[in-house]
Amino acid sequence: MLSVKVLGPGCAKCYSLERSARAALEQLLSEKPDLEATLIHVENLEEISRYPVLFTPALVVNEEVVCAGRIPKKDEILQWYRKALNGN
Repeated sequence: MLSVKVLGPGCAKCYSLERSARAALEQLLSEKPDLEATLIHVENLEEISRYPVLFTPALVVNEEVVCAGRIPKKDEILQWYRKALNGN
């Protein structure tokens, strides 16, 4: 199971990160079609404040913040997904 959250109040950068995260997830699902995965965009500031991030957008994979304050490339996101699936 892979759980992905994009944290951000809804700015252009937040939506850009969401698109990149979704594209990476689609690529992973094409490689592993039986994988169960979810991707949600958390815009509620109270819920965002539960994570240790100072800047948005942020990316959370299996409840671990992997990136905050920037928009990583799809390949970098894909590496984080694979690492989370391997338990590293």
